[in-house]
Amino acid sequence: MTDIETLAKMDRLVSAETNPKAPVLRPVDAATLIIIDRKSKTPKVLMGKRHAGLKFMPGKFVFPGGRIEAGDRSMTVTGALHPRAEQALMARVTRPSTQRCRALALASIRETFEETGLLLGTKEYGSPERAPAGTAWTAFQERGVHPDLESLHFIGRAITPPKRVRRFDTRFFAVDRTGIADEVEDVIGPEAELVELAWVTIDQAKALDLPPITTVILGELEARIAAGFAHQLPVPFFHQQRGRFVKELL
Repeated sequence: MTDIETLAKMDRLVSAETNPKAPVLRPVDAATLIIIDRKSKTPKVLMGKRHAGLKFMPGKFVFPGGRIEAGDRSMTVTGALHPRAEQALMARVTRPSTQRCRALALASIRETFEETGLLLGTKEYGSPERAPAGTAWTAFQERGVHPDLESLHFIGRAITPPKRVRRFDTRFFAVDRTGIADEVEDVIGPEAELVELAWVTIDQAKALDLPPITTVILGELEARIAAGFAHQLPVPFFHQQRGRFVKELL
C-alpha cells in the first residue's frame, strides 16, 4: 500500500470515530514500546489485548504505552539515546529538550512494565542507586535492573486527531527482545488492563483488531526492518493538516 493509500485509509477510519461535538483537546505527551523478536527469519512483535470494559480502545490489540509521569523525569538509567533518535525526538515540538526526550523513552519502558510485567534494561550494573518513591520504578531497583536507553530505537510519531475523547502526541520506540532483563508474573489477566499477550508476526498482527495508527506503524516497522533497522533511517510523523492526515519525515 502506498503512502497516499495509507493516509486515505486513516482518514476514513478516523472520521468514523470522530465526535463533532467533542471539545478540541491538547495532545498529551505519550510513548509506546514495540518489543521485537528477531531470532528467526520472520520477526515477531509483542501485542497486548486491552480489556473489553475499558473506555479507551476496548478490546483492541495494542503495544504497551501511556503518558509521561513525574517519576520518568528522574529515574536512574544506563546508556543514552542515540543522537539521531534524540534529534528526531526534538524536531517539530515546542521547547525541545534532552530531558523531555529522556522522559518519553523512560515512559515507554515504565508503561511496558506496568502493563506486561516485563522489565527492559540490564542487570550488568546492579541496582539503580535511586528510584522515584511510590512509582513502578521501585521494582527496577528491587530487581537490580537499570533501564537502558541505548537499546531503544525511535521509529515513529503520531498525534491523535481533534474531536476525540482523548488525544496523545505518541512517540513509538522499539527494542529487541534481548533487552528484557526480568519479568514479574501475573500482571496479565482477566481483570487487568491487558487480558492477554501474544508474540505474532507482523502479518499476523495486521489481521488483529487494531487501532488505525497501529496498523500504519506496523507497516513502517516492517519497512524499517527490511531497510536494516538503523538509527539513521528517517522517522515518520503522522498528524492532520486541514482535516487530512499527512506524513512527514523527521
